[in-house]
Amino acid sequence: MRRSASKKAVQSNSTTASITFSATDLFRSASSKASSKEMERIDNLFYSYANRSSGIIDPEGIETLCSDMEVDHTDVRILMLAWKMRAEKQGYFTLEEWRRGLKSLRADTVNKLKKVLLELEKEVKRPTNFVDFYTYAFRYCLTEEKQKSIDIESICQLLDLVLGSHFRAQVDYFIEYLKIQSDYKVINMDQWMGFYRFCNEISFPDFSNYDPELAWPLILDNFVEWMRAKRT
Repeated sequence: MRRSASKKAVQSNSTTASITFSATDLFRSASSKASSKEMERIDNLFYSYANRSSGIIDPEGIETLCSDMEVDHTDVRILMLAWKMRAEKQGYFTLEEWRRGLKSLRADTVNKLKKVLLELEKEVKRPTNFVDFYTYAFRYCLTEEKQKSIDIESICQLLDLVLGSHFRAQVDYFIEYLKIQSDYKVINMDQWMGFYRFCNEISFPDFSNYDPELAWPLILDNFVEWMRAKRT
């Protein structure tokens, strides 16, 4: 009797394990199919905007996408979308970049993409993400091979777009200074990142904790001198 009971217990455990395995297997299969379908929709959406000749989304395709999402192509959220995709070339999205961004955002239609833009904005505004986004914004605007700096006019536009809503007064005055000074024709990454640190660390507009002896880019020393002279 004991052997029989033991045999039944083994059979019962085996049956339970088999059912559990089957359920898990079915779940994995369904999940894989759903993921495959989602990727298919993401790809189809990409090709609806991609240039047929090049097979990538070009500036014209991005403008059409923006129109469909009812967002201006100069809106900072489009730059945020490029950041999410890790797009390498300004004004262009490859299929790989598109997949990376939209899969992460779980958006496979224009309506879904439009809705997640607000969440994306919140994601970017987290301090650790924003530093990465701010750095990316500069690199994204390096459109030529081996280019390491950006002209003053473009930098002014980029500062206003990326940092204006965070440090309005500092950005407005710095842009004013950049436009009237004649020592600098371009801004490099060190100066770009230095201004962000400046906005976060320096008391404005009195500059009471600004020490020119510290490792600040020279352009910021000049900016502070200009601001102090302007206030006297």
